[in-house]
This record gives sequence, structure tokens and C-alpha cells, in this order.
Amino acid sequence: MPNDLIDVEAAVRTRYSGAAGAREAELCCPTSYAAGFLEAIPEEVIARDYGCGNPSEHLRPGETVLDLGSGAGKMCFIASQIVGPHGRVIGVDMNGEMLDLARRSAPAVARNIGYANVSFRKGRIQDLALDLERVDAYLAAHPVRSAADVARLDAETARLRAAEPLVASDSIDVVVSNCVLNLVRSDDKPRLFAEIFRVLRRGGRAVISDIVSDEDVPGHLQRDPELWSGCISGALREDRFLHAFEEAGFYGVTLARRSEGPWRTVEGVEFRSVTSVAYKGKEGPCVDHTQAVIYRGPFREVTDDDGHVLRRGVRTAVCEKTFRIFAREPYRSHVDLVEPRVPVAAGEARPFPCAKGAVSRHPRDTKGADDNATTAPAGAACSADGVCC
Repeated sequence: MPNDLIDVEAAVRTRYSGAAGAREAELCCPTSYAAGFLEAIPEEVIARDYGCGNPSEHLRPGETVLDLGSGAGKMCFIASQIVGPHGRVIGVDMNGEMLDLARRSAPAVARNIGYANVSFRKGRIQDLALDLERVDAYLAAHPVRSAADVARLDAETARLRAAEPLVASDSIDVVVSNCVLNLVRSDDKPRLFAEIFRVLRRGGRAVISDIVSDEDVPGHLQRDPELWSGCISGALREDRFLHAFEEAGFYGVTLARRSEGPWRTVEGVEFRSVTSVAYKGKEGPCVDHTQAVIYRGPFREVTDDDGHVLRRGVRTAVCEKTFRIFAREPYRSHVDLVEPRVPVAAGEARPFPCAKGAVSRHPRDTKGADDNATTAPAGAACSADGVCC
């Protein structure tokens, strides 16, 4: 890849180390946040914010949040107020100067909001298992001077990833990031999306704001270290950005916000801010609990990430796993859920043929084949003047 010819991490580290000390306007695009959240955050942190979106709009009280590339800590401190005292926020960054600024600001934020629920860790966002401060401590005690020392270092980093991971698997409710994924080398991006997926709990979600391009970034721009650290060279093409979530195993990938106009144009290539939301939880077997969903529209039919074709107004049979997925966002508002009148016991459920595509579900499958009930009109179906419909 073209960016292999430059040291991407060195370029990013150098520029953001400087940006920790003095604000650099070209590293961010205009983003608005609720003023009430900013009042609790030191001005020094606010001035060093280099984001391009606001993932905090998608957070809820009580959640455990991981912020990738947390920088000076602004997004973490906003998130800490949204998730509240029963929630938790973890910031990960590889830049020592930014981490120092965030850590020395954390006590002031805790005093202002009345509780402390934020911690900051040193690591690379494409390798969330490796705690770089533990690596630094090991190297201070065991300098690398020979090939044998390199082998021992490799063994120690493997041990740290397995026994003392920076972020444990299946431990996070929401992963957020604000204009950071584009700073990672192209070759490392698949690993980055895989790491986001790894640390999320089943049912968790990623909310990522980033800069994307409308065309492929030309090779000579990818070889420019200034453009790499400036969120340009590493931008994924817009469709590939969303596809990267799908490739990592996410479902329900949604473009929640897309800037209409470009933030910047370089040699005719437009770069704009987007925020995407993606969900984890479609893993597991497909079993039949005689459930169905009815797609409300507006399209005649749609196809979900697993190939289920939903036709407007049709009772479509789905497996129990898919039914639970459709019962949550982002699908819930688009479908009606049809449960069986008599629940199927877990031990009696048969495998469901998800691979066959769309299968209609007869109403008798859910009501029961012997249901011959006759009922009076439901009171809620009649209008105030006594006319029933």
C-alpha cells in the first residue's frame, strides 16, 4: 500500500503531540455540543478538541463506553455526564502528551459533576489488547539488546494480551470514536474494526464519527505525512467505510449523520464528516420459535444483512435470533413483531432454514391450528360516537 512508504504512526504522534500544547485549527471541523456538558470541562481540554462529529448523542445512562483516540478527553468527559454515576467511560490513546492532559483534567471534571467514572489508558486503537504502559514498564526493566531479548519481548506482549488485556473482550456497551479511524494505516484498518467488534458485548454498538472521501484517495496523497496526520490521506471511501463494519461482523449499519457539504476538498476529492452506528449480536444458531415479523414499508421489499427478504405487509417467518434483533434498534420502528400464542419451549425448537431466504408464516402457525375462537369487538376499536371500525 502507498502509505507503507511513510511512518504513519510517527507522523500522527508528532503532530498530535504538538497539538496537545497549542491548538491547531486545521485538525478539526466545526462540531456543536450541548453547552451544559462543556461547563464542567476545563477550557484547556475544550481548546484541544480535534473531532468531526458528536457520537455522544447516541449514549444512554448506565452504559460502559470506550472512546478510541480519546486525545485530551473532551468526548470522554461529555460521555461521563451522559452515562452518569452508574456508567463508566474508558479513553484509549497512544499519545503521551494528550494522555497527560486528559489525566490531569479528570479530577477537575469529577469535582464539577460530583463523581468520577472516567479512566484513560495507553494503547493503539488497532490493538486494544496490548497495554502500552505495561510494555513501557517491561522495557524499562528488560532493555532489548539482542535477538533473544526481542523473543522475550514478544513472549511478554503475547502474555499481556491474553492475561492482562488493555480492554477485555465482550466488556463494552458502546465504542465511540471522533475523527480517529482515518489516522490508522490502511493495512491495519481491518484489524481495527475487528478489535471494535471484539471488545463489544453482544447487543452493543459502535458509534463512529470520521472523515470519509467521495472517491479513492490518490496514491501520491497517501504518501504525504502532513495529509495523513490531517485526516485526509487515511480517509476511507464513503461506501467502503460502511462496508468495513459489515466485514467485521456488525449488522444494522446505519449512516446516522452525513455532512451535506465537504469539510475540505483536495485535488477534486471531497472529504466530509459522517457518523455511523453499527450493532453486534447476530452470531449464534437459527432456531424456530414460530415467530414472524411484518415489514411496515415504505419500500415494497427490503433485504437485511443476513439475506432475509421482507415484503411490505407480509408475515415473514424468522428465527428466534433474528426476531430478537428486529425487536431492537435500528429495526424496531420498521416492523411489527408477531409472537406465537403458545411459546415454543427451548428444547422443542427446531432448526430454522435462514439460508432459504424469505418464508411466509401462516397466521395459524402463531395462533395455533385449532384456534376457532370468536370474540366481541374490542372496545378500543370503537369511536366515541359508537361507530366501530
